[in-house]
Amino acid sequence: MNCGSEEEINYYEERTQFKLDRYIIDEEDYMNPICTQTPRINSHFHSTICRAALACVFLALLPQWLYGNHLTSHEVPAGLEVPAGNRQFLVGHATGTQNYICLPSGSGFAWTFFGPQATLLNENERQIITHFLSSNPNEGGTARATWQHSHDTSKVWAMAIASSSDPSFVEPGAIPWLLLQVVGAQPGPTGGHMLTEATYIQRVHTSGGIAPTSGCSQASDVGKNALVPYTSNYIFYKALRPE
Repeated sequence: MNCGSEEEINYYEERTQFKLDRYIIDEEDYMNPICTQTPRINSHFHSTICRAALACVFLALLPQWLYGNHLTSHEVPAGLEVPAGNRQFLVGHATGTQNYICLPSGSGFAWTFFGPQATLLNENERQIITHFLSSNPNEGGTARATWQHSHDTSKVWAMAIASSSDPSFVEPGAIPWLLLQVVGAQPGPTGGHMLTEATYIQRVHTSGGIAPTSGCSQASDVGKNALVPYTSNYIFYKALRPE
């Protein structure tokens, strides 16, 4: 069994108890079935086998936790970089709609964005977050893009502070990539806080979602809705803790 160097195994051992968004993994959960039922063998060999097996378990089951933080250095258009002092802690793949309503605009009519509606999945295709528009109590009820965790119902509200449609990154016909700053947070009713430490959110790898080019050109069109399918990745960041 070759799961990494001695140094790597030690690294994973130091992190054998931690909490993710949908479960808690504890060293004992894996040590018991893997290690305590082993027949009598040399204790050093036994320890080595256990440590290697434990490292393999983490490598196999936790690709996002082990490797996901490398995404903090993923390329984004200029201006969408998250400020120093923050680190990625969660990634969700969104599938949903960007929603528009036809309204008077100047001397004519135009599709006006009124909010998203999407479900975010993790790398195991399990729902982790719902994305929608709601009023932010931290800003006196201002309507903001909202992300609510599906497990503990903690919420964050964020506003876009930078946008890019750079064709080197954004595919044709897709909504822009965004950098959003969190402007409000609320724990769940039982104290859940899976999202409340978020400081910034990036919307990247978008497809679809742009407003229609027709269907809103006359008075009779006012009030029509257009729910335009889109996909995106949302990357959540929080402040680094002092050493």
